[in-house]
Formats: sequence, C-alpha cells, structure tokens
Amino acid sequence: MAKRFGGKFSPQGASSDQDQPSRGQFDGARVEPAGARANLLFVPAIPLAFLSLNDGAIGMTIGLIAAGLLTAAAFLLREGLRAESAYNAKRTARRPAFPRKIFSSVLTGLGTALAAYRTELLDAETAAQASLLAPVLFGVVATALHSVSFGIDPLKDKGMEGIDTFQQDRVARVVEDAESHLTQMTDAIKRAGDRQIEARVERFQDTARDLFRTVEEDPRDLAGARKYLTVYLQGARDATVKFSDVYARTRDAQALADYSALLDDLEQNFAARTRKMLLDDRSDLTVEIDVLRDRLQREGVRLD
Repeated sequence: MAKRFGGKFSPQGASSDQDQPSRGQFDGARVEPAGARANLLFVPAIPLAFLSLNDGAIGMTIGLIAAGLLTAAAFLLREGLRAESAYNAKRTARRPAFPRKIFSSVLTGLGTALAAYRTELLDAETAAQASLLAPVLFGVVATALHSVSFGIDPLKDKGMEGIDTFQQDRVARVVEDAESHLTQMTDAIKRAGDRQIEARVERFQDTARDLFRTVEEDPRDLAGARKYLTVYLQGARDATVKFSDVYARTRDAQALADYSALLDDLEQNFAARTRKMLLDDRSDLTVEIDVLRDRLQREGVRLD
C-alpha cells in the first residue's frame, strides 16, 4: 500500500523553529554599494596599458599615464559610492570631506582625453599634426557621462542643525573604533567555520550598530554609552578570537553554547541601553515642551 512520504525536508513536512531563520536575521543586511557597474571601470585600463607597450616611448608613456588615471578614477568611484551609502544610511551626517565621485569623473575625463590623444599621435605623422580638439571633446563627454551615470558627492551636511560639531567629532572617533572591533569580530568568527554562529554574530552587530546610530544622532548620549562602545566591544572581540581558535580545533559543543549565551547577554544589554537612551531623549523633549507651555501661559498666550 502506498505511503505518503513526509519529513523535515518534504514540502508539507513539519519544520521546527530552529530550522527557520529568526525574524530580523536579514534585517539590516547591507548591500555592497560599489557593485559590478563600478567595478567594470577597472577593465578599460588593462587593454590600454598592454596596447601602449609597442607604441614607442611617447605613445607608451601617454598610454600608461592614461591607464593609471582610469584606474585611480575607478578606485575613487568605489570609495565615493561607499561614502555616499554611509551618508544616506544616517539621519545626521556631514558631507564627505573629499568629493571622491567628482574627482573620479574628472580623472575619467583626463584618462579618456589622453587615450584619445595617444590615438591621434599614432595616426599623425608628427606630434605637431596631432589635433587636440577630438581628445578634449572625448574627455568632456566622458566626464559628463560619468557624472550622469554615478552622480556627484553629497555637497551639504544632513540633519546637523543645532548639533555640537565638537561633540559629534568625538562620537565619530569612538564609533570608528567600535566599527573596527566589529570588523575584527567578523574576521575572527570566520575561522570557526560555522555559518550559524557567523549569522548570530551578524545579528549582534546589527544591534550594536543601532546603538551607534542612536549616539550619532544625539552626541550627548556618548557619556552613558562609552563603555558599551569600548570596553564591552573589546571584550566581545577578544572572546570571539578565543572562541574561534578553540572551536576550529576541537568543535567543542560546550564552547559553542557558552559563546552563544555571551552573545545573547551582550545583545540584550546593547538593546536595553539603546531603548533607555531613546526614552531619555523623549523625556528631555517632554520637559522642553512643558517649559515652553508654562512660559507661554505666563505671557498670556492661551493654549487650547
């Protein structure tokens, strides 16, 4: 008699909660801003450099300089896209100090103009007969197309009204150090060779970054959150390094359980600190509103 097949991996099979990704596991997943479209700009410099090797001293020099400019433009574009993504992810942010995308467009135009001028030199009998009009036009068009395709850098600060820039600079330095601790945690946990624990570390990092963003939006919270951004994250990094070394050698289940429990405790503490700072900010707003209402009433302004 036929028997219906069922099980954990069947379409109608029952699945436990452990088999399902936890809610919020993919929340805050970050996409690399510099994708394939930006990385393709590294390609033109490669054939240009090789084709210039047999063009004589002048042609080779111009070709190699053009290839170097195009490569530098691609690097600047990639970093500019990442800086713009970080700028857009924050509610309060300063404009990039160095406009990487704008300089990338300029270098792309210069590299294209030099490559076109190299071609003019090869076609002309003497250097004096080489026209500059076509290379200049190619460079201007390449600069314009690059700017249209990738845009320009943010040129103004966002949400910085009423914020102490000195305090925000202090916050930026502390958050940068905290981000370096998270990066070291990511590098260390890869040695453990366990995808589930890597995902667990990523979830804790998302919770920690929520605290970062809260402090960045109100630098006054730095005093209360400093130990979380320094001492606790340093301890989490050191524990991750030791756990990865032990677990990679022994696959000790108890070590895995202890480390998971540590991440649970850290995540709860970081989340609780973030909630407390948000409640404190709301309390400060309520006090300011009450003070303003009292002042208006004393001045005879009726509030309905």
